[in-house]
Amino acid sequence: MKKILIIILSLIAVAILGSCVFYNINLKAVSSNSKEVNFMVESGSTYYDVISKLKKEGLIRSEFCFKLYIKFNKVNEIQAGTYKLNKNMSVSKIVKEFSKGNNYNPDAIVVTFKEGKNMRSIASTISKYTNNTEDEVYTKLADEEYLKSLINEYWFIDETILNKDIYYSLEGYLYPNTYEFQNKDVKIEDIFKVMLDEMDKNLTLYKTDILSNKFTVHEILTLASIVELEGANSNDRAGIAGVFYNRLNSNWSLGSDVTTYYAAKIELSDRDLYQYEIDDANNYNTRSEHLAGKLPIGPICNPSIESIKAVLYPENSDNYYFVSDINGNTYFSKTYNEHLSKKNDLIEAGLWYTYD
Repeated sequence: MKKILIIILSLIAVAILGSCVFYNINLKAVSSNSKEVNFMVESGSTYYDVISKLKKEGLIRSEFCFKLYIKFNKVNEIQAGTYKLNKNMSVSKIVKEFSKGNNYNPDAIVVTFKEGKNMRSIASTISKYTNNTEDEVYTKLADEEYLKSLINEYWFIDETILNKDIYYSLEGYLYPNTYEFQNKDVKIEDIFKVMLDEMDKNLTLYKTDILSNKFTVHEILTLASIVELEGANSNDRAGIAGVFYNRLNSNWSLGSDVTTYYAAKIELSDRDLYQYEIDDANNYNTRSEHLAGKLPIGPICNPSIESIKAVLYPENSDNYYFVSDINGNTYFSKTYNEHLSKKNDLIEAGLWYTYD
């Protein structure tokens, strides 16, 4: 029994020692790299609200150990604001920065641009939260000199955005996210710069695959914007992208309702489309046969990185059809008859989306 007790105590001691080593290692800086990260803490946030974001940004090694640290050290107060953090900062240094709150700006505004929203929504949001009007947003989007400066600044923007037939020049290029600005007097071009910089950061991660793709960046964003709206409540975006690739390769039209709504400048939740809108040979309307085997002239919303990745890495299949129910579940079919049968099943089950 004495030997067994010694063994048990030894194992406990080793476990405790190992846990301590694990804990302390995970409190150290993620890297010796001094890469700076702008990190925003929204008003009313707690430490538990920012932990997952810290991990996502690569600023901490372990969410679990970070939670233990703030609990053991009874750290409660965290100041709102935008912080300049480094990946070479330990957990204690990050917590110290948050506690000091020396970056706090009482006049700062926090604006969220949601994924899948089009430029009309962005203009409306800017008008709502800043001292800029929607008309001023549209004027900036039509400023050719300004647009040319962006073409020179960003690798993923080219002369395509100058096409006069495109509704809104930067549609699809403004990365949807939550941003903080100094105050309501922020200029439109400064808002766009922050969003374009974020798009640059996200696209650069896949730059090699983007530049080797058969589609241009503009075309990738265009298809991604359609996938975003078609699969907004679904985890099947790669499958949806695969269907669209199959249709393009077979010289079919994409047949996407979301492009037809955009072409008619009607929001998806407004109403059903009229037949003349469905048949309109518009440069955005993929329900029209004149776009058989082609993409629309440009993006129809600002897509998430998930939809962009779905276009870069689509799911290979023999599917040419898909349909979604009111719960966001997606069903794929190889033939039109299979597709029609699934649609009828959803209608009978009360899972087919209808407008009031």
